[in-house]
Amino acid sequence: MLRVVKILLVLAVLGGAALFGGYHYWQSRLDAPIAVAEPTLFEVSEGAGYNRVVADFAAQGIIQDEWAFRLLTRLEPDNVPSLRVGEYMLEPDMTGRELIELLGSDRVVTYPLTIPEGWTFAQMRELLDNAPKLENRTSGLSDEEVMSLLGHEGRHPEGWFFPDTYRYHKGVSDVEILEQALARMERILDEVWAERSDDLTIDSPYEALIMASLIERETGASGERREIAGVFKRRMEQGMRLQTDPTVIYGMGQRYDGRITRADLREATAYNTYVIDGMPPTPIAMPGRASLEAAVDPLPGDTLYFVSRGDGTHHFSRTLREHNNAVNRYIRNR
Repeated sequence: MLRVVKILLVLAVLGGAALFGGYHYWQSRLDAPIAVAEPTLFEVSEGAGYNRVVADFAAQGIIQDEWAFRLLTRLEPDNVPSLRVGEYMLEPDMTGRELIELLGSDRVVTYPLTIPEGWTFAQMRELLDNAPKLENRTSGLSDEEVMSLLGHEGRHPEGWFFPDTYRYHKGVSDVEILEQALARMERILDEVWAERSDDLTIDSPYEALIMASLIERETGASGERREIAGVFKRRMEQGMRLQTDPTVIYGMGQRYDGRITRADLREATAYNTYVIDGMPPTPIAMPGRASLEAAVDPLPGDTLYFVSRGDGTHHFSRTLREHNNAVNRYIRNR
């Protein structure tokens, strides 16, 4: 009887040792480096489960011991992540365990999409259409259909999307980018309008958006925005037309070939501020925050005219005579 007990104890010890050794061998397989020699992109597709992804890793030679990763679902199910659809960058020094943790994280590969200040909605749509790995849901839709899709049926799209750099991952759609940009513009416009000057010739946030778009298209020089806003404000106060070339260009649409003729200046479009009184009916571009802030806080002064110096800045004048001299100096002579 004693001999039987000894045998059973020996077997138990050997079994425990085997289990201990087996467990640590399994853990060592999970902690072994993955087989990639350089950063490698791997995509988790829609509907792919954990075992499917592990099988893909094994098939591509990224992991050597598929059994060790499948065993994880039985022995440590809490350590099996819920996979997120997207692309992941696998690094050469990554272990198998770190690989599994990566797939359950939010560290998907993202791509930048930059919408420059002063661009039009048409330019933004073209950018979205050509963005790599961005799902396109608006291609072929009219602007009106796009705005309806965004829940703003009847709203003119121009100016309503905040120019900035947005990041997206594979699986994100252009509608999501548009929603982000629209929400940001609405929020920033509300913030800027709440801090507006008391003495304005514009009466609503939308008019501020229109004015900001004119400022944005007139100058990229940060020190000039408020002064240009001041010129426009004083012109409106005195019943003068704004006479800003970017509105002529916008009204010409696809006909604009890089130059404006005298006939273009006289053409009666809804946007030509050489012909119409006041501001155009909608924005003509997407303004940045600096132009929005300038629109609601014009610089006081007495200048009524400005002309481009040809270097990105403008010469401001108080009188028409002074302005004509500046035009001769900076435009006609050039």
